[in-house]
Amino acid sequence: MKKLSLILSLSLILGLFASSSFADSYRSVTISHPEDGATVSSPLKVCMKPWGVVFEPAKNGVNEGRGHNHILVDVELPDLSKPIPKNSNHIHMGDGSSCKTIKLSSGNHTIRTLFGMGNHIPYNPPLTDTIKVTVR
Repeated sequence: MKKLSLILSLSLILGLFASSSFADSYRSVTISHPEDGATVSSPLKVCMKPWGVVFEPAKNGVNEGRGHNHILVDVELPDLSKPIPKNSNHIHMGDGSSCKTIKLSSGNHTIRTLFGMGNHIPYNPPLTDTIKVTVR
């Protein structure tokens, strides 16, 4: 009887994780390095950590729960219905990596990560994290 109860409980839990609305609420991409408020030197390494999603190269196409990172420097989030721009403030990591070394000028900077699909369109709601750093 205890085994049956355990099996039913585990089935319920697994069913919750399988439901997209429950799984979506546990999706995120966080900046794991550097720490928010850090004083750093340039170039600096920015690393992201996935929760409930998988990093993969953009060439793999659009696959639910998968995609690649973009680093946004000193800009707000772009229009989530369009591909993320590619310029010095919107750095694409289309190779599927979790870290990228970037150059920043001296001073205060806001760094955001924005997770996008293979077509560079971000998830909506956005999977994003923001930190502030001071470059000496």
